[in-house]
Amino acid sequence: MHGIVGRYATIDASRRDLPPSKLLLLLLVLMNGAAPIALYIFVPALPVLASDFSSDISVAQMTVSLYMVGLACSQLIMGPLSDRFGRRPVLLGGLALMVAASIGCIFAQTLPQLIALRFLQALGGASGMVISRAIIRDLYSRDRVGGMLSLVIAVMMIAQMLSPLAGGVIETALGWRAIFYAVTAGAIVVAVAITLALPETSRSSTPTAQRGGFRTDLRSLFGSRAFIGYVLCQVLASAIIFIFAGGGPYVVVTQMGRSSAEYGAWFASSGFAYLMGNVFCVKFSPRHSLDRLIWFGLSLQIVGALLNLAWGVLGWNQVPSWLFGTHMIIMFGNAAVMANAAAGAISIRPQAAGTASGLMGFTQFGFGSLCSQAGAWLGGHFATPLPLNIAIFGTALACASAMIFLVPRRNLIATEEMIEKAEEETLV
Repeated sequence: MHGIVGRYATIDASRRDLPPSKLLLLLLVLMNGAAPIALYIFVPALPVLASDFSSDISVAQMTVSLYMVGLACSQLIMGPLSDRFGRRPVLLGGLALMVAASIGCIFAQTLPQLIALRFLQALGGASGMVISRAIIRDLYSRDRVGGMLSLVIAVMMIAQMLSPLAGGVIETALGWRAIFYAVTAGAIVVAVAITLALPETSRSSTPTAQRGGFRTDLRSLFGSRAFIGYVLCQVLASAIIFIFAGGGPYVVVTQMGRSSAEYGAWFASSGFAYLMGNVFCVKFSPRHSLDRLIWFGLSLQIVGALLNLAWGVLGWNQVPSWLFGTHMIIMFGNAAVMANAAAGAISIRPQAAGTASGLMGFTQFGFGSLCSQAGAWLGGHFATPLPLNIAIFGTALACASAMIFLVPRRNLIATEEMIEKAEEETLV
C-alpha cells in the first residue's frame, strides 16, 4: 500500500508522494475522525442525560469538557510513544482503550462514572488524531504533507458535521445509551480495519533510545525557532476558531435576538468555508510550498478579521450576514494556515514526527479551551460584537507575527536543508 511492503516494512523512497490509495485515505480518515465524531455525536443528548440522572446541565456538560481535556492529554502521551514503539501498536492500543471505555459508557450507572469513562474514551480515541499526522509525515515529503492533511480533514469534516444530526436521531429513537453502542461499533470497525490493512509506517529504523531518546527529541524540537514558529502559528490559527465558537452563540442569540436554529445555520457557513479552504490546499499544494500557502492563508485571515473589525466599528455587523460573511474569509484562510503550519511543525525532525504532533495537539486543545472561555465571556458581557472582533483581529496578527519573527524568510533555505538532511538520515 502506497510503496509499503510487508507488515513492518520500510518506505520505498522512490515511491513516496504518490497519490493516496482509496484504502489509505479511508484508514486515515477513520483514525483521525474517531475521537471528534465520538465527541459531537453525543452533544444533542446532554439535556436528556441531565434529566435522566437528575443533575444540572452544567454537570452533564462535563462529559464534553473533560472529553476535550482527554483529547489534549492523549496527544502529549501517544505521540512520543508512537516514535518509540511504532505507529501501529500505539494506535491499536489507543483504540482498544476507546472500545473498552465506550462499552463502559453503555453500562454507566452514575454521572461521575460516565464522565470518567468519557475521559478514558477520549484518551484512547485521540491516538488516531496524533498518529494520523505522523503517518502522513512518514509517507510524504514536507511540501506534500499539508495537502494530505487538508484532504483527510476535508473528508472527515463531512462526517463530523453530520454526527450531531446522527446523535440526535439515535437518541430520539433509542435513547442516549444507544449512542455508545454506535460509538463502540464504530471504534471496533476502525481497529479491525487498521489491524488488517495498515502496516508500520515509521521511517526510522533506529530505536528512540539509540538516537538520543525522548529528551533529545524535545531539545531538538524546542531548540528550533522554526518549530516553535510553526506550532504557534497553528495554535493561534485554531484559537480564532475557538474564540468565535465560544462567543458566536451569545452574539447571535443574545445580542442580535436571533434563534439558536438560525445561529446553527449561519455557523454551518463557517464550516463550509473551512471545508473549501482545505479543498483549495489539496489542489494547490503540489505546485506551491507550504510556506507560501501559509502566507496566503495568513493574508486572508488578516483581511477577513480587519473587515470584521471595520464592520464592528461602523456598527454594520449587528446582523448575522455581515458577521459571518467576513468570518467565512477568515475560515477559508484558516484552513490553509492550520494544515500547512502543522506540516511544517512535524517536518522539523521527521524521526520525531509523533512527538512533534503530540506537542502541537496538546497545545492546540489546551490553549483552545481557554480561548473558548474567553470568547464566551466577550460575547456574554458586552452589548456589541466589537470586543469579539478585536480579539479575533489581534489573534490573527499574533498568528502572522509567529511566522514573521520565528520562521523568517531568510532562514527558510537553511531550514529546508536541515529537514532534507534529517529525511535522508531516516531513510538510510
